[in-house]
Amino acid sequence: MATNSRQTIIKALPIVQMAAEGKCIARYDGKVIFVKGVAPGDVADIRIIKKKKQYLEGIPVAFHQFSEARVEPFCQHFGECGGCQWQHVPYTMQVAHKQQQVADSLERIAKVKLPTIRPILAAENTQYYRNKLEFTFSTDRWLTQEEIDSGKAWDKNALGFHKPQSFHKVLPIQHCYLQPGPSNAIRLAIDKYAKENGLRYYDIKNHEGLLRTLVIRTSNTGEVMVIVQFGGDAQANETRPVVEDLLNFVQNSFPEITSLHYVINPKKNDTFSDLDVHLHAGKPYIVEKMEALSFRIGPKSFFQTNAQQAYALYNTARDFAQLKGSEIVYDLYTGTGTIANFIAKNAKKVIGIEYVPESIEDAKVNAKINGITNTKFFAGDIKETLQSDFTNLHGSPDVIITDPPRSGMHPDVVKTLLYLAPQKIVYVSCNPATQARDIAILDEKYQVEKVQPIDMFPHTHHVENVVLLRLKVI
Repeated sequence: MATNSRQTIIKALPIVQMAAEGKCIARYDGKVIFVKGVAPGDVADIRIIKKKKQYLEGIPVAFHQFSEARVEPFCQHFGECGGCQWQHVPYTMQVAHKQQQVADSLERIAKVKLPTIRPILAAENTQYYRNKLEFTFSTDRWLTQEEIDSGKAWDKNALGFHKPQSFHKVLPIQHCYLQPGPSNAIRLAIDKYAKENGLRYYDIKNHEGLLRTLVIRTSNTGEVMVIVQFGGDAQANETRPVVEDLLNFVQNSFPEITSLHYVINPKKNDTFSDLDVHLHAGKPYIVEKMEALSFRIGPKSFFQTNAQQAYALYNTARDFAQLKGSEIVYDLYTGTGTIANFIAKNAKKVIGIEYVPESIEDAKVNAKINGITNTKFFAGDIKETLQSDFTNLHGSPDVIITDPPRSGMHPDVVKTLLYLAPQKIVYVSCNPATQARDIAILDEKYQVEKVQPIDMFPHTHHVENVVLLRLKVI
């Protein structure tokens, strides 16, 4: 071990395996070290940046040997942009780790009897698989070390992604491999237009400027939605023509855009769920297809960002539920009702509950346009909504499908599931750790019958998991 005046550096440390959150594991002096930016088989000098009682965290400062398993990243921004953490690792190794991550979470956290975990459903497309991206305008561009060393005076305006660990800085993106065309062309054209016409990019520190964010959504029907978010400066009368000119430029340059919107946001954060969204041109929504169903997606709508793998996810949930047509199904955290509407033809009745009112309105619209009459949707906090009065009115569930956020289900919701005791619970999760925590509580009455990991986000550490829990026979 060597030290400098700032931090500890451990020399020639072998990287032994992948870990959670895009990190890998090394070991030194009986402690685990979590390291970013490395691959199993690398040998590197590691600078320790954080010391905890049970583990350390570090970053590589020099490599003695690169892993034979490494592959060449395909994106010029890899290493600077935080969107993809594992482009340097073969996809087969990525999905193998995700499979193990699910197994480890269930075994170490849930500590329940498990069936054989099914092989992970890998993504067919590992590039251009997202249908939504959000980019940020900023007056504080992130400069790479190469740009700094060049000594040139760089334009500090940027349109791109927030830099990890430096949120106020934005990395300009030349080509992103996450979303299909015309995403890259639209972003680059708007960036060029804004700079040529002297439009003010947003200053996140002083909360001033015209251009804030750009959201691009695409669909498998070929439709494209663009949402330009402007700062409070756009409220001034003299600025209105500037806003109109930009939007007209976008509309005229990209006739493939079927839904063009704008938002004026004077707040100190970029969220616009509580703001008015104005339609500039085209339809107020785009349409995504799944089997025979059509789903309308508005500017504020949630829809899975990998539609192809979302189909695999919903199909797995439907398969696990094994509905006969006579069941009452509750779909908790229903969002825009995608799963509820997807399984409705197989059930007697489906009740969807979601705390975001706008999402519930989308769910109702999607049911209506697909001619689905056996779904009902309710907005409210699930732990407060899912009470005896509610279940007495709508019927006790035979099957519950739950798809909570990364934090998992609220403890009160888990207790309610134990009280309701449906025959089956299909638990869809984007975080195997919190899923395992909830399953440990449900073990009082339920046994895990099936487990299916699904890779929704190639080249990242994220993994989805679907678990079927069946009521124990006592």
